[in-house]
This record gives sequence, structure tokens and C-alpha cells, in this order.
Amino acid sequence: MSLIDPAATAEHPADPLWLRLGGHGARLGKLLVSVFCTLLGLAALTFFIGRLLPIDPVVAVLGDNASQEAYQKMYRLLGLDKPLWQQFLLYLQHVARLDFGNALTTGRPVIEDIGRVFPATLELASLGAIIGTCLGIPAGVFSAMYRNTWFDHCIRFIGLLGHSAPNFWLGLMGLVLFYATLGWIGGPGRIDFIYEFDVKSVTGLYLVDTLLAGNWAALGNVFSHLILPASILGLSGLSYISRMTRSFMIEQLSQEYVITARVKGLSWARSVWVHAFRNVAVQVVTVVALSYAFLLEGAVLTETVFAWPGFGRYLTNAMLAGDMNAVVGCSLLIGSIFVGINLLCDLLYRIFDPRTRQEQS
Repeated sequence: MSLIDPAATAEHPADPLWLRLGGHGARLGKLLVSVFCTLLGLAALTFFIGRLLPIDPVVAVLGDNASQEAYQKMYRLLGLDKPLWQQFLLYLQHVARLDFGNALTTGRPVIEDIGRVFPATLELASLGAIIGTCLGIPAGVFSAMYRNTWFDHCIRFIGLLGHSAPNFWLGLMGLVLFYATLGWIGGPGRIDFIYEFDVKSVTGLYLVDTLLAGNWAALGNVFSHLILPASILGLSGLSYISRMTRSFMIEQLSQEYVITARVKGLSWARSVWVHAFRNVAVQVVTVVALSYAFLLEGAVLTETVFAWPGFGRYLTNAMLAGDMNAVVGCSLLIGSIFVGINLLCDLLYRIFDPRTRQEQS
């Protein structure tokens, strides 16, 4: 006996291959157009903000003592004598080639500076995200399981502390206690001077580079410098992830299928972790991804306190110096990171949530 209902097949015939491919192509085209419009809007925003700021780019390049002749020559060289729309098109041409000009603070191309400082921030934020995720998800789940108990109150207090206490204050207190008083960790910077020339830069990630070189002493020194600022960033991630996970799980634990599973004799832990958590996993992945993007972008104060030679510190120095080339390049990178994270979240939704695929089919 056939298990296929002929009536259902007649009502919903299988789509031909060319039609399915056309549907996927249309969705891909919409996605690419959306990404292009977002990046174009971001580029326009950074361009016009740069033009509205009370900073003369010619003076920023030549200084206050430049002659009028030199000023006019540089003014024309930068294209400032052209109409604003032509300046914007010229700006887009340079951005498409990843050419943001030279940084005034270093004299090198901005893209080279970003490539030099970004691995430090990537390493710091990645370890912070790992700490925040590995502690935040279980904390949120157990907080929902034991709602309104002492454990739940402790987790909520830690989350409140992570959101309320400024990172620069936590960093200073951590340095005073763990570095200056107890001597358990390394001080500011990424590595002690005696090990700095022993590390050959391959990836720019000191943990990876020292591990590849098999230099265990340098690896331990790098980790001792990294663990405190990463833990402070991880506390911020833990606060957000645990709070959102708790909220998602409380909603799921009140559903009838969890109550039915308990009535049928399924253990409380299995009901929570196997059934309830599976239904919020996609939402939790989205929260983790966005938290990681915020850590990459928001490590400015932490890097300043710990003298961390990363992306946030570079951007801060560029803003203080009025270096618009560096500021614009960094702003576009931050926006591109968020666009990429959102695309990744959308892809994960389609992979892990069958309902999304059914709605789009």
C-alpha cells in the first residue's frame, strides 16, 4: 500500500528543478541587494559625518603653519574643490579598493594599520566571548530552572553588576588586586618585553603564534596578560547572554509540552536540556553572535586601561587626533562586522529552524 496520498500530490505537485533554483537565485539576489544597500548607506553616513565635523582635513595633514600656496595645493589634491557629489563618488571608488588613505597618526595606509591592530582585538574579544558563552548559557538555563531561588538571585545580581559597573573601573580594580597586590597575572600590554622578540607573528594572535612555535614560556606569559581583560569583557557578555537565555527558557518551561513530558516521567534535567533548550537554541545562537560583535566593537575602554594595542585603542587615538581617514576606515569595518554577523545569524536560522525553511519554500 502506498504511503503517498495521490490527492495531496495532485494539489501540491513537486516544483520542477528550474523553478526551485530560480527561487533560490531570487532570494540570493535580494540578500545581495540588501547587503549592498546597507554598506552603501554606511559609507554615505561616514562620508557626510566626516564632512560635517569641524575638522579641516587640510590642516590635519599640513598643520597650522602651512603656507596659503601649500594649503590650496593640498585642498585640490584631496578633491575638496569638487562638488560634494563628485567627492562622494571619488570616496566610493577608494572604499571599493579598500583605500582609506594614510593615517595621520602613523603615516601608514589605514588598511595596513587595521590589519596590524585588529588581531589583538580579535584575540581579546574571542576569549571574552568564549568565557561569556560558556558561563552565560548554563547560568541562564539554571536560573530559569530554579527561578526565584538564591541561585537565580545570584545570577541576576552578577548580570546587573556586569551591566552597571564600568569596564574601566573593573579593569583598574582588577589590576590593583590581581597584578599589583597578588601578582597572579601579567600587567598592561599583550606580552612582557623579554618575550616580545621571541614571538614570530604569523597570524597576529599571540596565543596561536606562541602555540605554533612551541614556546610554552611565552604562551603562559601571553595568557597571563590576556586573562583579566578577557574576563572583564566576558562578564559583559555573560550578563547579556544569561539574561536573554533565562528569559527564553522561562517562556519555554511554561509550555504544555514540558509539563506533559514531566507527567510522563521524564526527568527535569532531560525535559529542560533536551526539549526546552532545543527550542531556544537558535535564539541563543543569535544572542551569542550579537554579543560577540558588540565585544569586538566595544572593547575601547578595556583596551585603554590595559594599554592593549588593539583596534579600539587605535580608533580612540585617531578620534582624539582628528584623523578622519582612520576613523572612517574603522567605522566601515565595524559596520561590515555587524552586517556579516547578521547574515550569519540569518543563515543559522535557516539551518537550525525547519519552520523558516518551510516558510521560504
